[in-house]
Amino acid sequence: MNAGFGRNGLGSFAGNGEDPPRSASATRIWLKRGLLWLLAALVVGGAVWLLMPASEGNVAQTEPTKLALASIAPAPPTTASDTSAAEAAGLDRLKISSQTWRRGGLGSKALVTFTVRNDNEYAVKDVEVVCAFTRRDGSHLTDRSRVLADIVGMKSRKTFARVPVGFVNVNADQAKCSLVTARRA
Repeated sequence: MNAGFGRNGLGSFAGNGEDPPRSASATRIWLKRGLLWLLAALVVGGAVWLLMPASEGNVAQTEPTKLALASIAPAPPTTASDTSAAEAAGLDRLKISSQTWRRGGLGSKALVTFTVRNDNEYAVKDVEVVCAFTRRDGSHLTDRSRVLADIVGMKSRKTFARVPVGFVNVNADQAKCSLVTARRA
């Protein structure tokens, strides 16, 4: 007596003892797995590359670079219209009275807060600041500069808060900023 359930009594559920059809060939499965492993290796390799410290060229350099204070003297005016050109300001009565720094931008940018003190008899503008970054042991890493377009009035001081001076090495621990140039306002 045949009830139509096939050899096992399950009918079309088991396919009459036949193997179920494969949806993909073995080579396609291995190819997909290989591509996934390649993608994983690329992601891990990229993460390791991003976390490595940047090389600064000559690694053997251990003495910090000395920053020189300089002022560019303007060319002597030749016509009446040139006399109104801004002149370079003397840096002898211009200084940074206090400074701090912190990291910003996911830890890759330096944000410097400092106060510029102007003891001159005239206002100054376009103040250029250079910051030298060092490691914890005192070895020099990098220098970054920034020109501040604001005016610092005569016989006054002005605080510049969280000024982005550029990208810094992840090993930077200390910063020392110096004034380089300024112009009369």
